[in-house]
Amino acid sequence: MDQAPTVVAVFNTSPDAVDLLRIVLERSGFVVVTAFTYELRDAKVDIEAFVREHKPRVIVYDIAPPYERNWRLFQHFRSMDILQRTAFVVTTTNAAQVRKIAGPEQDLHEIVGKPYDLDEIVQAVIDIAHQRPIV
Repeated sequence: MDQAPTVVAVFNTSPDAVDLLRIVLERSGFVVVTAFTYELRDAKVDIEAFVREHKPRVIVYDIAPPYERNWRLFQHFRSMDILQRTAFVVTTTNAAQVRKIAGPEQDLHEIVGKPYDLDEIVQAVIDIAHQRPIV
């Protein structure tokens, strides 16, 4: 029996980044669904309905400036019951700042800085999708 492809959601503020990530992840065999983070923040996209409809296994989530505000939004999404079994790969323009805000206790699979290392993002998603620990 064939296994259904893994669904990956990409949440980002940049249309170019969304398109680029969609292309490289689809080339790696994933089904990709997307939303802009500002649409999620402003409730123009209902994240609960989005997750119920698409059932992403992994979310590639960009934390843009202002980092602290967007980190809090990310934490809110992560705390939602519907996202408890969803893994996140975090991207950002300033990985050091986000790591500082996150603190050492955060259970994050990966924080990838920009410019994006697309291979690193794809590998992080593959590792999560196959439930292998990310080093």
